[in-house]
Amino acid sequence: MSLLVTRRLELVPISVSLVEAVLEADRSRSEQILGAVMPHAWPNRALIERAFFASLDAIREDPHVRLWGDRVLITRGAERRVVGSVIFHGAPDHRGTVEVAYGVEEDSQRQGYATEATYASVEWALLQPGVEAVRAATPPWHVASQKVLERCGLVRVGDRDSPLGELWEYERRR
Repeated sequence: MSLLVTRRLELVPISVSLVEAVLEADRSRSEQILGAVMPHAWPNRALIERAFFASLDAIREDPHVRLWGDRVLITRGAERRVVGSVIFHGAPDHRGTVEVAYGVEEDSQRQGYATEATYASVEWALLQPGVEAVRAATPPWHVASQKVLERCGLVRVGDRDSPLGELWEYERRR
């Protein structure tokens, strides 16, 4: 998987070794792998486990499926620092659909990083063989997330229940 570059960010592919370092709380190794400073409170084991919905063994067994399209957001300036991530919940399903999610660490929110990185990731995904649609879900109360998705060309197509409550579903087709 390739590096994506935007105006202010490098979107660096997430590797098994990075997931291992984060799960082991090895900040030094994580920073060495990425060549960037990790934020104090991000990522942490709980965030990684929620984001990947898979055990480390499952990720190791099939990283090309589980880590498909997943990237860390690193600022391109003199101070290279991790500001968030964009992940997909696995490779395309049998209908050619992938689901995107994203997060930006608290001190870097409201600066456009989520939109910039998610837009580049959605564009990349729609160019991949077998991908027909990119989907995303967000709670009805999360207006900032809805705006990010809309700026990335996704439109609301419905809703669904989840363990987190009601989610609004968004989609962008090829």
